[in-house]
Amino acid sequence: MTNSGSKTRAATAVWPLIHAERAALANDLTGLTEERWATPSLCAGLTVREVLAHLTAGASLTPLRWLAGVIRCRWDFDKQVAMRLAEQLGEDGAETLERFRGVVDSTTKPPLPKLAMLGEAIVHAEDIRRPLGVRRDYPVTVLTALAGYYQGADLVVMAKGRIGGLRLRATDGPFAVGSGPLVSGPTLALIMAMTGRAAYLDELDGDGVPILRKRVLSQD
Repeated sequence: MTNSGSKTRAATAVWPLIHAERAALANDLTGLTEERWATPSLCAGLTVREVLAHLTAGASLTPLRWLAGVIRCRWDFDKQVAMRLAEQLGEDGAETLERFRGVVDSTTKPPLPKLAMLGEAIVHAEDIRRPLGVRRDYPVTVLTALAGYYQGADLVVMAKGRIGGLRLRATDGPFAVGSGPLVSGPTLALIMAMTGRAAYLDELDGDGVPILRKRVLSQD
């Protein structure tokens, strides 16, 4: 019974981390001009404003609404993502941000693990921050937990397959996994590379980097 209670508390504790990351992103984007809202993000084909709308959509979808959307889109998951993003975009950047502020403390989610939602909050925040030249110092404990999740994830984000046969080691925290050619660097850069962001590959070192680079660049 005590063990079950500990697991419940551990799962619940993820939500405050998600809320903190959403709040930090909202603060970073306050006062952004329309020109800056139109900056291309690290998500191919999406502006930073559109990525923020995607985050709002993810925090607004119950499992039932998610399933209804998937059925409506005939199981085309990309179409469902685009549809939900459009619903949250608003008339301009200010409205997009206001809608995002409205879900900062939301615990609504599609049928994904809480750690996947934390990953959405951090990875997509970097998709936005990096092109805007905005930096955030994430708690290394949070990044370590997220890296641990992604190293075994191959459902929505194909990270597990991307790093197969490689040894990853963080230089700023305790994260370490795998065996084979080494890829080392900051935990955030490892996470972003695991999730397919080529912009972070130059922050990594080791004889496994060329292998990882080839996998990331050939993902499309």
